[in-house]
Amino acid sequence: MFTGIITDIGRVQRLERRGDLRARIATGYDTDGIDIGASIACDGVCLTVVALGGGWFDVDISAETVSKTNIGNDGWHEGKAINLERALRVGDELGGHIVSGHVDGVARIIAMADEGDSTRFTFLVPDGLARFIAPKGSVALNGTSLTVNEVDGATFGVNIIPHTKEATTWGASRVDDRVNLEIDTLARYVARLHDWGGA
Repeated sequence: MFTGIITDIGRVQRLERRGDLRARIATGYDTDGIDIGASIACDGVCLTVVALGGGWFDVDISAETVSKTNIGNDGWHEGKAINLERALRVGDELGGHIVSGHVDGVARIIAMADEGDSTRFTFLVPDGLARFIAPKGSVALNGTSLTVNEVDGATFGVNIIPHTKEATTWGASRVDDRVNLEIDTLARYVARLHDWGGA
C-alpha cells in the first residue's frame, strides 16, 4: 500500500529479458534499509525487490505488467527517470490517498499549459476508465497522488504545482507521454455499488 507521495526519483540502469523483464533501478534510498521482497512503487507500479546493492535495486516485471503499463513499447529504457515510493508502514503519515500500485490503464498527455507557476495537464483515458474519474476526486498518475480539476468525457485535467514538478518526474513531461493511471479505490467501489443498485 502506498500514498502517492513520491520520495525519490530513480533511474533505470539496466533492462534484461530473462523470462520476465528484469530492471535495475538506481536510487537515492539507503538500500541497507530495504529487504529482499520489499515492495516499491516504480512510476506507480508496485514491484518486488529481488536483488540489492549500493544505490540500486532489481525488480522482475511480468509480461502482463509490461503490457498493461507504460513500461511496454519501449516506455522504459536505460536512463529513464521514474518516480519511486516505498510501501506505507504502520504509523506513517497518509499525505496523499490510498494507492495500491496496481495500474488500471495508461493515460496520455494531450495538452499542457502554464497557469501561473503551475502547469495544467490534460489527459485522455481509456473509455472504460473514464467513469471512475470525478472532479475533485483523486487519481494516481505515474505513482503521484493528484486531484482532478475537471472531467469532460474521456479527458480530465489536473494542476501540478512547482514543488511536485521538482520532486518528481513531472517537470520533464511532454505532450503525448504515456502515464500509468490508477483510479481511486473508493471511486471503484462507489461505481460498483451504483451498478448493483441499477440492476
